[in-house]
Amino acid sequence: MQLQRLTGVAALLLTTSVRAAAVPQGYQTTGDRGNRWVNLTSLPTPRQEHITVAVDNNTIAVVGGVERIGNESVQERTVSTNLVELYDIPSDTWRTAAPLPIAANHPNAAAVNGRIYILGGLVNTQEPPTAEADWIATGKSYVYDLNSNNWTEVASMPNGTERGSSVVGVYGEMIYVAGGMTVLNLNYQDASTTVTAFNTTSLQWQRVPSIAANIPEGRQHAAGTVVGDTLYVIGGRWYERTNVRDTVFSLDLRNQTTGWQTSPGHMPTARGGVTGSAVGGSFFAFGGECNPNTTNGIFPQAETYDLDSRKWTRLNNMQVPRHGTAAVAVGNRIYIPGGGLQQDGVPIERNGVVSYGQATAHFDAYEVGI
Repeated sequence: MQLQRLTGVAALLLTTSVRAAAVPQGYQTTGDRGNRWVNLTSLPTPRQEHITVAVDNNTIAVVGGVERIGNESVQERTVSTNLVELYDIPSDTWRTAAPLPIAANHPNAAAVNGRIYILGGLVNTQEPPTAEADWIATGKSYVYDLNSNNWTEVASMPNGTERGSSVVGVYGEMIYVAGGMTVLNLNYQDASTTVTAFNTTSLQWQRVPSIAANIPEGRQHAAGTVVGDTLYVIGGRWYERTNVRDTVFSLDLRNQTTGWQTSPGHMPTARGGVTGSAVGGSFFAFGGECNPNTTNGIFPQAETYDLDSRKWTRLNNMQVPRHGTAAVAVGNRIYIPGGGLQQDGVPIERNGVVSYGQATAHFDAYEVGI
């Protein structure tokens, strides 16, 4: 296999230009109209395939993921981590919190009333990890209390629903977990349709009405959230990495018996490994992987979906294109820490060293001028 030769991170970032494409009918191209990127203090530890949640209006947590130890081995790149780092928004500083009881990547997470809930994820199949990414789902679940800096184990995901890389949304006391995957390696990965719900008051799992218990098609590495009374699942992948999707699925949580709906507004750029969050009645989608038009396989696109009109608008590209990151909105800023700078499994040579993945410590926020 022919390797791409680059000369450092800067060169890698310069390779993300894409061929110009016509804007599909029904989409708008307006630029960012007063929105801007804001660079913040870097993550203490570069990583990807983590989760990001806002514990409160001042604190963001980055939990789990893949931490790259060393700089030459694909085996080292695929080490899952239990690392938890907390970002203080007012002071733009980081601190380390008590570690997650298990090392996990692609964890499903949400924050409710100042507590972080980790509901399953993916874990290494062997210790030490094999030379390739080889992960399976765990149903282990935990809750973290910010005040005591302690983790407590809670009810595991019900048998047969264990998965990671799901879309997670909060609605009152309930956390909804939609889609995901049970296995991921460089040769195979699946995509789940399952929807489950965790009650943060009883600390137990609850049934979802049968008509709402499956999204229309399996998804993993999708973006989404709850806005108002609606849970959204946006983009993502169906099974293999190249099977990217542009769909928007939604579920009315007030009346779940109506089942899942598919929006007529499709995301302009179909992609998996995408992240995003909602601000001011719009959902913003960023990045992704398996882009055939870039040498590093990363999608630089940023696009926004108006939740009322169900129409998409193309924005200016990300200043540092990434995949395998996780975004969270606080106020009018969408915070995006870390991620991967190249598509996983694609060999790229930098300074004489072949890399199959490159996690970054870069941290920025997309500020919406509303």
